Amino acid sequence: MAESSPSAAGAPATGANSTPPKVPVTKENLFQAARVFLYLLPYRGRLSVALLLNMGASAFSLAFPFLIGQMLDHARQAGDLGALAINQTALLLMGALAAQAFCSFFSSLWFAQCGQRGLYDLRCEVYARLVALPMTFYSKRRVGELSSRLSADLAQVEEALVFSVPQFLRQFILLVGACALVTITSWRLTLVMLGSLPVIILTAIIIGRKIRAFSRQAQDRLAESATVVEETLQGIANVKSFTNEPFETRRYSSTLHKFLEMTLQGAKYRSALIAFIIFALFGAVVLVMWFGATYLQSGKIQFGDFAKFILYTVYVGGATASFADLYSQIQKTVGATARVRELLDETPEAVLPAEYAQRPALSAEAVAAPVAPTGGGRARGELEFDQIHFAYPGRPEVPVLRGLSLSARAGERIALVGPSGAGKSTVVSLLLRFYEPDQGTLRIDGRPASEYPLAHLRSQMAVVPQEVLLFGGTVAENISYGRPGASREEIVEAAKKANAHDFIARFPEGYETIVGERGMRLSGGQKQRVAIARAILRDPAILILDEATSSLDSESEALVQEALEGLMRNRTSLIIAHRLATVRECDRICVLQDGRVAESGTHEELMRNDSGLYRRLSEMQFAANRPAEKEEG
Repeated sequence: MAESSPSAAGAPATGANSTPPKVPVTKENLFQAARVFLYLLPYRGRLSVALLLNMGASAFSLAFPFLIGQMLDHARQAGDLGALAINQTALLLMGALAAQAFCSFFSSLWFAQCGQRGLYDLRCEVYARLVALPMTFYSKRRVGELSSRLSADLAQVEEALVFSVPQFLRQFILLVGACALVTITSWRLTLVMLGSLPVIILTAIIIGRKIRAFSRQAQDRLAESATVVEETLQGIANVKSFTNEPFETRRYSSTLHKFLEMTLQGAKYRSALIAFIIFALFGAVVLVMWFGATYLQSGKIQFGDFAKFILYTVYVGGATASFADLYSQIQKTVGATARVRELLDETPEAVLPAEYAQRPALSAEAVAAPVAPTGGGRARGELEFDQIHFAYPGRPEVPVLRGLSLSARAGERIALVGPSGAGKSTVVSLLLRFYEPDQGTLRIDGRPASEYPLAHLRSQMAVVPQEVLLFGGTVAENISYGRPGASREEIVEAAKKANAHDFIARFPEGYETIVGERGMRLSGGQKQRVAIARAILRDPAILILDEATSSLDSESEALVQEALEGLMRNRTSLIIAHRLATVRECDRICVLQDGRVAESGTHEELMRNDSGLYRRLSEMQFAANRPAEKEEG
């Protein structure tokens, strides 16, 4: 279907040579990122308890320095009274430790549960939106980019929901609490400590920006290498047939080397930041210790208070240091959520039931249930293309159809023939409503196609393409794709009508045979018959055959043609063909040229037109096939 492909349409593609936009941390982007937390609302009860437990764990952590300071002060008391106080304080420390462990365990567990459930809802909604988007969206995107959004971007969101947010809350509570307690313990030493923080923070921000820039570029390069892998594996047969394994290896190595360069540059700045923070923090501790020792000697501070101050200072330093990494994680999350929200903000086709676009996500049973078509009973199959004008959205200046008009009665077999680029496959794309006409009206059973719900309209059609795409599951699963939920008896009956049952039965696993990625374990003829069985099971009113036998050997073609004859019986059939010998028995043949119907009639009628395009094409094919026929004879 050359005319309907994105490349043919000339749509811009993003992927290996197009990196995602850099997303700054602005108020708008932070707001967009915060919308992700709406997916946690259904679990707000448990989340609130987890938050309280998080605060409790932080509070018990802050009790350690205080109790240790108390213990050191008690050590200066002589006799049994001092020993008793030490023992009581030690018991309190063990109790605080046990309480902190309890709060930390359930806080982490419930934060993880709520985050993972919210992420499950988000993943389901993103995927449901992705498969519901129109073909105009896919003409501007590449598979590798979309896969990255579902994997890498959502993994970054997962990191934020499950780990970064709880860690941020914990460190924030520790920082605020420790700052308050060091001030209460000794305001003089607090001023000394705070005097060093601006230098540390400013330097960390400057170096952190460099790290984020390299990290962002590294992620872009990694996405490029992922796109190369995806494209190579999808076209692995072409890679091997052209012996281009070294070329693809070099291509992947080149993109990966760019990722390596960015990563190493970022590692230099990251190492420098770590070294500076360690030096600065420990330098601040040395400075505080120096002043503290002086105050201790002069009696301005007690030994226990000094110990408490030192430990609280460690808390402040640790929390401050963690914020640099957390800020980096937040920035990555903002960028990831912006790209995810892009998908969710796209307008989908109205092809799925309303519940598929709602949150929270569907249950496993609802996801597995088939999509029931709505909008009426079985169509008669009458088709009318009335003065259709169309150009692909990616290249609006290049018209594909120019006032095309053709019709088909219910049950009629119509063949579409003509040179490449005439618009044959575009007719099919419009019939399936992958795209809408720029001008003119497409009618089905006398009504404009736009008046039918998409789910109902497409449920009346089935396509048997030239290049059959099978999913990597079993033969039975691929046949039942035509009507999810079909019984095994219905699947077997459809396979028999498609002349597929015999070869399936010869497999050791029968209908449970795994067909492999894109059906690689089946021959071309076998894949075609599975596709026909899928169409038979769907029981469509309108059948579309796109060069369904063009790439088969004579034996396979005979079996497939026999199955197609049965499938086309009592159905409106639209047959795209380049080999004119396969359409001679059609009720009518429409010859497309320059986006219009140049000729229309039966094979005999068209052959009587000496100057007609159909006769010229037919004679050219006959002349091209004659030497091969002589050689076989």
